[in-house]
This record gives sequence, structure tokens and C-alpha cells, in this order.
Amino acid sequence: MSRAGVTIWWAIAETSLGSMLVAATDKGICRLSFDEDEAELARRFPNARIEAGGTAMAALVAGAVAAVETPSHMPDLPLDLAGTAFQQAVWAELCRIPPGETRTYTQMAAAVGKPKAVRAAGSANGANPIAVLIPCHRVIRSNGSLGGYAYGLDRKRALLDKEARDKRS
Repeated sequence: MSRAGVTIWWAIAETSLGSMLVAATDKGICRLSFDEDEAELARRFPNARIEAGGTAMAALVAGAVAAVETPSHMPDLPLDLAGTAFQQAVWAELCRIPPGETRTYTQMAAAVGKPKAVRAAGSANGANPIAVLIPCHRVIRSNGSLGGYAYGLDRKRALLDKEARDKRS
């Protein structure tokens, strides 16, 4: 989405999974990613005004870091999601998956009322702009393999392992 005329503030925080970019509009977090910087943010949102967040971003960044480090205690952070109705439905369903559990792409498609749209559910999952807070890492293939993850399978495995440990404790 272009976000024309919107200001997007950003900050980078270090986490156990590496450098994490948190970007937000005045409505909430619009991007949470790993190994990205201001240049990538400007590429993704070419019509937005991109500004370093400073102290105004402190609470959002702290909440995002907490979500990475302690996924069983997901903070309630404001989000500003732009996507199609189908994407929004998939993202909402992702948020319903409890930490420590996974779903398959087939289950995701069925959960949003489109059981034959497995590939579309996978595409919507992959288009998620807010990693971790919208837990797309909790979706795996029907055969039990991890499938893909925009930020690498090591990060996906680490997130799932943290959630499994938290669930057991």
C-alpha cells in the first residue's frame, strides 16, 4: 500500500533473533521485520514520509521486543494493517492461533471460509507486514515441515521453539 501523505516513524531494536525494524503510523505498527532498514522501509512505502521515531516509538518498540522474547505474553499493541479483505481475514485468524501451536495452510484456508484457497491463504500469510505480532510463523505445511518464512527458517524455528518452551512452563 502506498500510504501517500502518511508519516511512518521507525526504529531498530536488537533482539535474540537479530535486528528488528519497527515502523508505525499514528494509528499503530504498520511493519515489523528483521534485517531491514530505513532504505527498505522507503522502498516499501514510497509515498509516505519516513522519519526516525526517537522516544515516540519507545513503547511500541519495547512491546515488539517483548513479543519476540516472551511470545506467550503477547502485548496488546496498536496495529495499522493495510491489505485486501482476504488478507485481513487470514491475518485475523493467525492472531487466534495460541502460542505454542501451529496450523497448516489448509487449516487456515478452511478457517477463513475458503477451504479451496490454500495457495491464497499461503500468499496472504507470506504478505503479512507485521511479523511476530501477527504470528505467521505458526503456519506450517500439511506434512509437518516448516515451509517458508520471510526472515529465514532458523528464525521461524527459534520462534516456535520459544513458544513451545513457554507453553511447557
